[in-house]
Amino acid sequence: MKEKTMQRHFAAAAVLALLGGLAPLAAQAEGHYVPGVEGIQGSSVPPPGFYYLGYLVHYDINHFRAPGSSSNLPGSNTGSVTALANRFVWMTGQKLLGADYGVEAIVPVLRTSLDIGAAAITDRHTGVGDVYLGPLVLGWHGTQWDAVAAAGVWLDNGSTSRPASPGKGFKSTMLTGGMTYYFDSAKSISGSALMRFERNGKMDNGFRHGNQATIEWGLGKTFGPVQAGIVGYSQWQTSNDSGPFASTNKSSRHALGAEVAYPLAPGTVLKGALYKELRAEAGTGPQPKGTLLRMTLLKAF
Repeated sequence: MKEKTMQRHFAAAAVLALLGGLAPLAAQAEGHYVPGVEGIQGSSVPPPGFYYLGYLVHYDINHFRAPGSSSNLPGSNTGSVTALANRFVWMTGQKLLGADYGVEAIVPVLRTSLDIGAAAITDRHTGVGDVYLGPLVLGWHGTQWDAVAAAGVWLDNGSTSRPASPGKGFKSTMLTGGMTYYFDSAKSISGSALMRFERNGKMDNGFRHGNQATIEWGLGKTFGPVQAGIVGYSQWQTSNDSGPFASTNKSSRHALGAEVAYPLAPGTVLKGALYKELRAEAGTGPQPKGTLLRMTLLKAF
């Protein structure tokens, strides 16, 4: 009975892992950070000022990969996660290591629906997810390039009482680094890559998810006021899980998509992107595979 209960928890948690924080506990390429929320010029930090970024993300889960494989679980196993991640960024106007210095925070709100026949789970729930606090954001700006470095902590404040609860049940430390390069002096053509590395903490039962690395990239071109291009992400589990029911299997997923950005007004930009996951492999627990739709509103104050 205990093993069956753990398997159900693993399956449900794998879904929540997608949107915990920007949306969130099975071991897979498992962490708080959600790939696909940054795209074109994802490594470019804005100039001094206060900014709000609202990420509205909807993830449709078409399948769950069986633990340790790239094959689907038997039966009907679907779900969805809709999240609004509220991100607040303050670039202070101060300099550190030659870079613009800033701080940030992310407060996510999630609505999760699960229908996982393989684990006999049917659940829906809405709540506040785990909060991110970033005391270090550094942005460098060159003639034809931008670079970023950042560090922060995901808290474990979100509820974990139900399969569709928004919390993950553990803290994570996240390190960020990336660069945007402009191929022309007008900065109309850009290429960017952004890397996130998460070191996951232990859950109350002693289980610890392996660490996770995420790379998001984008190639963009401006056409008058509109910017468009192709985007993608890859996410890998970089270390083994440990604790109860842990295995040596490691998970990963990879997606390709397109993005369009349009300025609504001075200091206000609306972005939209659609990603399709092309490949997914599960680790200790099930790994979701599906499509992700993301809308981003950027407002400068």
